[in-house]
Amino acid sequence: MSEIIIKVENLSKQYRLGEIGTGSLSHDLNRWWYKMRGKEDPYLKIGEVNDRTKKGESDYVWALKDVNFEIKKGEVWGVIGKNGAGKSTLLKLLSRVTSPSTGKINIKGKMASLLEVGTGFHGELTGRENVFLNGAILGMRRREIASKMDEIIAFSGVEKYIDTPVKRYSSGMYVRLAFSVAAHLDTDILILDEVLAVGDASFQQKCLGKMNDAATNQGKTVLFVSHNLLQVQGICKKGMLLEHGELKMMGDINKVVSEYTITGKNNSEIDVTKIPRLGPKVDYFNITRVKIINATDPGDQLFREEDEMMLEISFISREEIKDCVIAFSVSDVHGNALMDCRSTQDHPAINVSRDIEYTITAKFDLPLRAGNYQLNLGAACFYGIMEYVPSVANIEILPKIDENDNTLYKPTVGILLFYPKWELINQ
Repeated sequence: MSEIIIKVENLSKQYRLGEIGTGSLSHDLNRWWYKMRGKEDPYLKIGEVNDRTKKGESDYVWALKDVNFEIKKGEVWGVIGKNGAGKSTLLKLLSRVTSPSTGKINIKGKMASLLEVGTGFHGELTGRENVFLNGAILGMRRREIASKMDEIIAFSGVEKYIDTPVKRYSSGMYVRLAFSVAAHLDTDILILDEVLAVGDASFQQKCLGKMNDAATNQGKTVLFVSHNLLQVQGICKKGMLLEHGELKMMGDINKVVSEYTITGKNNSEIDVTKIPRLGPKVDYFNITRVKIINATDPGDQLFREEDEMMLEISFISREEIKDCVIAFSVSDVHGNALMDCRSTQDHPAINVSRDIEYTITAKFDLPLRAGNYQLNLGAACFYGIMEYVPSVANIEILPKIDENDNTLYKPTVGILLFYPKWELINQ
């Protein structure tokens, strides 16, 4: 049985909104008085879950509440959840940046943390001096650090600036050197919190490969927080899902990601009337609802590469319309249109009667690689565009799972699923 390297028991962290510490002398004295008498902190009995979308009635919130888990040596864990779920708080507690309100954390071995750009760096010191400083903090001898210096510098790609004070580094250079130090020095646990998003695409690929190597070949334990679910699935085999400071689920990373993405995504109707319009809009016409369905497996609320999608689009008009056309487009997260489809491609134009809700369906194979995309809706007639509704829904496509492929990290490039026919011609 693998050795348990991180054990967390009943871990909680409470904050008071808008204040530093408890916020008042009376509260501090009250805490001290209860502690002197050996009683529980009275303010730990109050507080609300950390749901930032709702106005609470208490000044105290639980950033984390009763979290329990064990991580074994050499495991790679992904920590996912919405903003405010408690991911960063958890990593700060594990890194001993802050102390828990209740609970215990038992850690075996050395730990390197990269929680934000520039963590652990001194701005006035050069990159080389900061490498030695980080190593010393981790308990390494100068000779050990010097033996890995060339490898660290080469991986970071900032050799030209290594003897320049890091206060002159860009955020990308910061994270390049910081990750390189954390990944190459002699540590047992590596903790990363969303920092790779600062680096460029090529460096992110290098980092993901290095994390994979650190786990599989060097036996390091990795905790990785990211909103990029493709990266998380690419390098992690296990994961935990946090929601409002509570541990909702943990286990196989694909199941955890499925649980995270399942809510409010597919196979549920979206009320389009509440979404702001953009551009031309006539008063008498409305797209009312859209339903996104996985036609390959109607019981599955997730989409994977090569699945078939079906859209059910409903609309109504308060006037008669001849030759109505319903359209949809799929764009990337930057708004660049990737697909543009109109009902007249496979169906005659629709003659719409007054005050009758119509529903039209569109079924098609997903030609896109795994990633995040936006669905946009529109309608037009002979006289021009009647309505355009951008960003109606987020469509997340996950990688197709191959049960026989145990590779942790499978990089993909591009946006289209493209299968050319290859033939070897002997010379």
